[in-house]
Amino acid sequence: MAGKANMHELGAGTSGINPHHGATRNPYNVGRVSGGSSGGSAAAVCAGLCPVALGADGGGSVRMPAALCGVVGFKPTAGRLSNSGLLPLNWTVGMPGILAATVEDTLIAYAAIADQSKPSPLQQPELNLPMLTRTRSMPSIRLAKYAKWFDDSSEDIRSLCGKALQMLRTHYGWESVDVTVPEIEEMRLAHYVTMGSECTASLAAKYLDSMDRSEVGWDVRIALSAYGSFSSRDYLSAQRLRCRQMYFHEKIFETADAIVTPMTGVTAYALQDDALSTGELDYINGAALVRYSIAGNFLGLPAITVPVGYDRGGLPVGLQFIGRPWSEATLLHLAYAMQEACGKKVLRKPKVHYDLLTKE
Repeated sequence: MAGKANMHELGAGTSGINPHHGATRNPYNVGRVSGGSSGGSAAAVCAGLCPVALGADGGGSVRMPAALCGVVGFKPTAGRLSNSGLLPLNWTVGMPGILAATVEDTLIAYAAIADQSKPSPLQQPELNLPMLTRTRSMPSIRLAKYAKWFDDSSEDIRSLCGKALQMLRTHYGWESVDVTVPEIEEMRLAHYVTMGSECTASLAAKYLDSMDRSEVGWDVRIALSAYGSFSSRDYLSAQRLRCRQMYFHEKIFETADAIVTPMTGVTAYALQDDALSTGELDYINGAALVRYSIAGNFLGLPAITVPVGYDRGGLPVGLQFIGRPWSEATLLHLAYAMQEACGKKVLRKPKVHYDLLTKE
């Protein structure tokens, strides 16, 4: 163990600003956010402090900071990795994930922690680990792209991710197929209700009933208040939408091997000095950061993000592949293919000012 990483308080935000332990800063630009909630893990890998770090992903909290910090972020299918040792904040949408410098490192870590010796509450198929050197010999891959959703991102992200798909077509002959993902906004709201309701239920007896709200950041106070407003009827309605969305995605996977999206709608935005001691709620940037994360958590689908370049400000951009349940081996192949097609230029390390990464 190299150490413990900073994170957004209670995992209840996307910026990585923690008023108790300092804001985790992006190694590419220490005036920018690292993302959250597992921003400390992403920054540590990005800065070269360690090759691999772990995080928890309940709403993109591994994949989103990985994209902002220019590393690989991998969330397997729900149930593939043990939740033992995780605070059970949102047990049906949150799960452990891996942040690593390369796809190869990601695979090594995944092989080490995917323990098949213990019984799982889910009926999961046998673990298969891909031979990444055989990626070029894979049969033709079909990538599902919902153009309206894919393009709901900044100009730089849209351009880089579009060029990345073209590179896959040029290098491997893999095709993109046009699809529609219905009711994306309804899925986002249902996920938020599910995540918030489970967080309240998990923390209620032991923490929330005796918590002094003045001890937590302003953004977390608002989040906890919103979470506590959801009723049991709201939660059950969200689960009906979950079943509906699973049906929609199953139909997509009948004709495609994976869904492809940008990982975030914006790159790392600027830290505001007046938010460092209180936390912040930035709903515009926050919504853009989690725009493409929800299906992986709400539906338990495996997903991986890999760097594909940099915006005009030199900040990393990630591309995401979302797979059908238990298709981790395929996703690792896809991410490795993307990494090889982009070349080592996307793996360049930033000039890091280590003393500023946790500057107050």
